[in-house]
Amino acid sequence: MVWLTLLTVLMTDTAPPPPDSHLALDDVARVVEPKGPIQCPKIALVSYRGDVIRYASPLRVNADFRDRLRRFEAVVRETAVEVYGRAPSQITHLGSFNCRRIRTWPDYLSEHGLGNALDVSGFVFPPLPRRAQAPVDLPRQLTRGFRVRIDPDWQGTDGAAALHARFLHTLTQRLVARLDIFRVMLGPAYPGHKNHFHFDCAPWRIVEI
Repeated sequence: MVWLTLLTVLMTDTAPPPPDSHLALDDVARVVEPKGPIQCPKIALVSYRGDVIRYASPLRVNADFRDRLRRFEAVVRETAVEVYGRAPSQITHLGSFNCRRIRTWPDYLSEHGLGNALDVSGFVFPPLPRRAQAPVDLPRQLTRGFRVRIDPDWQGTDGAAALHARFLHTLTQRLVARLDIFRVMLGPAYPGHKNHFHFDCAPWRIVEI
């Protein structure tokens, strides 16, 4: 597994992935020329709509990352049921596969260029089922359908917005604790990520949410 000391300055969580978590893409070189056209490695990609929770539009990802996304969806469902009394009907996103460099580190290929990353922008919730038991602190307006967005809900402080913030913060805390899902997790604390969570499985660990 490749470990890039260049990136350690960004780490707020430096725990390495478990020793048995080697993925096929760990051995793919990420170093590229910092300028000019780039050619991404030829990686077999699959179309994935989501098994536990559907994505707003299909993703193009590699098979290993698809398996991590299934685990992610399960954590989303568990957390959402606790906070809102039901799971979201959709996960909204800003894209998965995209052959490009890391914007702040142009010497390196983005994990999007390997189908090994996803940018999540929010969640769509259906109305609470008629016979479902609502959590005791659920505001009445949240028994109807609604959306949760990373921006502005990450910093919500009052009413429904505060509950959305609790959902997002609880979700990310659980994902950070799960070393078997994502290795890199970036969010509003990281420049350029105010409106989304970036998740990937690069062969290093960076957490700055």
